Amino acid sequence: MKKVIVSGGGTGGHIFPALSIANALKRLQPDIDILFVGAEGKMEMEKVPEAGYRIVGLPVRGLKRKLTLENVKVLFQLWKSLRKARRIIREFRPDAVVGVGGYASGPIGRMAAKAGVPLILQEQNSYAGVTNKLLAKKACKICVAYEGMERFFDARKIIFTGNPVRKDLLLAKDARKEGLTFYGLEPDKKTILVTGGSLGAGTLNKAMVRYLSDMAAWQDVQVLWQCGSYYYGQLQQELTGKLPANVKLLPFLKRMDLAYAAADVVVARAGAGTISELCLLGKAVVLIPSPNVAEDHQTKNALALVNKGAAVMVRDAEAEDRLKQVLLDLIGDDRRRAELQKNIAELAVRDSDEKIAREVLAVMK
Repeated sequence: MKKVIVSGGGTGGHIFPALSIANALKRLQPDIDILFVGAEGKMEMEKVPEAGYRIVGLPVRGLKRKLTLENVKVLFQLWKSLRKARRIIREFRPDAVVGVGGYASGPIGRMAAKAGVPLILQEQNSYAGVTNKLLAKKACKICVAYEGMERFFDARKIIFTGNPVRKDLLLAKDARKEGLTFYGLEPDKKTILVTGGSLGAGTLNKAMVRYLSDMAAWQDVQVLWQCGSYYYGQLQQELTGKLPANVKLLPFLKRMDLAYAAADVVVARAGAGTISELCLLGKAVVLIPSPNVAEDHQTKNALALVNKGAAVMVRDAEAEDRLKQVLLDLIGDDRRRAELQKNIAELAVRDSDEKIAREVLAVMK
């Protein structure tokens, strides 16, 4: 029986690609034994078992960007994580290790390479993450989702696979009517979906609050606003009696597939997973990159689309001032939306999960 370790996490954006690759491996080789390795106390420790896989946690943490005593503790945890990773490799005896990025994949990737186990990396973003850059020399293959990644990695190792996306999203591609019904929206109005992810995005929420009175006058437009569970209670109190009838406020979206299906325009952050989903669904999108990410990689992700006429970008610092007019221009211009939809759909890469899984299986053979 072949054995694979899939490692990554510490941040939410790495969990879904990891699970998607594992599911594809199972489809292609049902008897494969898969073990996940993540960061103790992080989201993957809950989400991975829910998906039916075993996971082992490492006490690893991300380094703080500023000089701080906290980093001394982080280095000690890294040393402990490397020792535990070595033990995992020795006991599980994997035929390959897949690292999907995030600091959780660092120790296990390093120890796999040291033990002579083939290491395959998946880089989601257009600007390579620190962990993957550190592991790249030890990897035998590096699966990427953007062009021009030769500036970070050895071109001979790079394989263009795209980013895995949730299969349920593709099934709901043509489910506009079902999406409108599910969220209690009107069928004869254009729909704007505003989403800052499961935790929400402060900038998007502030912009929405500022424009609420204006939105009440948008006769043929409705807004599905997912503010995030972190902000929901406060916004509910603040907006009691002030929420226009054409704006629906929710803490999270139970059916992201149907929310996308209902939308004519999407306002979102520029995480790699979100962008891959929007490409496959062919959605007109306004991207507002988060400034609170390493190497400002979301801005680089967004610009990769903007430069191909596949998205509109509004910088985080300008969102409160500019977003309203950008949305009004876009929702009122059918030709511009159609152009964005066409261009973003051309960037879609299908079956990314299976492409990556096949590379992993090839390495093991």
